[in-house]
Amino acid sequence: MIDYAWIIALLPFVAFVLILFWGKRTPGKGADIGIAFTSLALILAVVCLIQYAATGDTSHASVDWLTVGPLHLEFGQNVDGLAVTMFFVVCLVSLCSQVYSLGYMKGDRRFTIYYAWLSLFTASMLNLVIADNLFQLLIGWELVGICSYLLIGHWWEEKENSDAAIKAFITTKTGDVPFLFGIFVLTVAAGTASIPGITAKVAAGDVSTSLLTISALLLFGGAIGKSAQFPLQVWLPDAMAGPTPVSALIHAATMVAAGVYLVARLYAVYAPSGHALAFVGTIGSITMLMAALMALVQDDIKRVLAYSTISQLAYMISSLGLGPRGYTPALFLLFAHAFFKALLFYGAGSVIHAVHTNDMSEMGGLRKHMPVTFVTFGIGTLALMGIPPFAGFFSKDAVIATAFDTGHYAIWVVALLTAFVTALYMTRAVFLTFLGEYRGSAHPHESPAVMTGPMILLAIPSALAGFMIALFADWVHLSGVAREGFSVVLASESVAVALLGFGAGWLLYHGGRGLERDPMLSMGTFTTLLRRKFYMDDLYDKGVVKPIQYSVAAAVNGFDRRVIDGAVNGVGSGTEFLGKVLRYVQTGNVQRYAVFLFVGVAVLAVVITRI
Repeated sequence: MIDYAWIIALLPFVAFVLILFWGKRTPGKGADIGIAFTSLALILAVVCLIQYAATGDTSHASVDWLTVGPLHLEFGQNVDGLAVTMFFVVCLVSLCSQVYSLGYMKGDRRFTIYYAWLSLFTASMLNLVIADNLFQLLIGWELVGICSYLLIGHWWEEKENSDAAIKAFITTKTGDVPFLFGIFVLTVAAGTASIPGITAKVAAGDVSTSLLTISALLLFGGAIGKSAQFPLQVWLPDAMAGPTPVSALIHAATMVAAGVYLVARLYAVYAPSGHALAFVGTIGSITMLMAALMALVQDDIKRVLAYSTISQLAYMISSLGLGPRGYTPALFLLFAHAFFKALLFYGAGSVIHAVHTNDMSEMGGLRKHMPVTFVTFGIGTLALMGIPPFAGFFSKDAVIATAFDTGHYAIWVVALLTAFVTALYMTRAVFLTFLGEYRGSAHPHESPAVMTGPMILLAIPSALAGFMIALFADWVHLSGVAREGFSVVLASESVAVALLGFGAGWLLYHGGRGLERDPMLSMGTFTTLLRRKFYMDDLYDKGVVKPIQYSVAAAVNGFDRRVIDGAVNGVGSGTEFLGKVLRYVQTGNVQRYAVFLFVGVAVLAVVITRI
């Protein structure tokens, strides 16, 4: 089946086309098509994963696509352990999101096109994963960005939603500019756009380290944008304006995972460059702590999870910056994170669906009304906090332990501090949402089975996937790199830090207080700093948006009005004047035509005789 893995990426695209043209005519208004094709894709992904686990078979096949001068491009597949693992994660989370949407999006006026975009989103990410060359990867990369724009702005009638979609699109495109140049530099340096070909050229020493460093840093610009790393992390919290199933898909398996996957897939380019790895690790360290701190003061439950995603992605990025030994821990965290983060977003969506608000000040006491949501959200929380034996413990501990073992003590300290803050803000979110007494005015109730079903399903790997760490290391690893052993001491340190965070949260919130008495919102200047997002939005607004708006945009607008519109209006006025002149000539009066004919003949005779 691995030789035909391209079918997995093709199926959601076929679903997109069918939904787009015939979705409204089906009983499920397109949802049935999307769910059926994604289910089949998931089955094939599981078959590929089992085959790879049993045989270790890989596949690299391609067909001619385009030749431009010396550049020869192919369209194909590059299937290995990393690819088959991502197939499984993307298809599973996508299927859960589509099933969950049956309840969450019920009655939506754009229900059919919503499912079309979900299918295209899945197809785009799978194409990115399976791509065997940089330009095929670029197609998937850009389609993922377009789909996220369309889905974040699904309810575009509300300005907040349309603004969030535009912000996400422009911010990620900012990162895509260096990314595109990185593709060009690497293609020229290696003489090929083939990813396996580039890996072979680098291994043979045919590409200079300086060019690899330049390529790696430029490519990482795209990862910074897509995976919402400092300083381009500002788009992801605002993207919560979109439907919650979309948030789960973006945060768990598609959009933000693309940046981490890019660095991992092209790790041969990063590994020889100490400067590139140092930059990657530094960006990850800055981002993980900043995002965790900002999560402490959020009152929107989805924004808490958004900042959590930024922080967890930064763990993965930092791990990749540790060198080859950090490669497998980073990807195992990506694998485990997909399950418990999707679960947490589904739990948040279930709560929002029940109480009709994202604001945790209007929640509380929901454990009594929504027991399934409470238990599954609790499992996701324990996994995110890194409490054993849940999945987040094994995956996050592997990153922290590798940072210590490789001598990156600054990253190790920041990772431990972030683990404390993570436990604190998640404890806060659970207490404000589920414990105490209900503070809202709605009538909360448990969500329907189409929503709780995916939550229960994802709670299983969220609780147990950590035990797969040894098996995962066999699937996804760098050749020649020693496998990491389990360190009881380092694991105990990370668990102790997480328990301290939980304990602090318990002491601060166990009384069931609401946001009006929230200690995180009573820290004066520090609270203001966090609520203003370290003033980064202000910086971009006043330092980038407003100057462009009042200088470049104003100049372009003036040129358009005065020059372009002036020229067009001039042509229109000239045509109108000519028409008026001709109106007096073309009167339909035969006698006047005879006069004109006589005068014309006379003038012509005079001219001829003079000549």
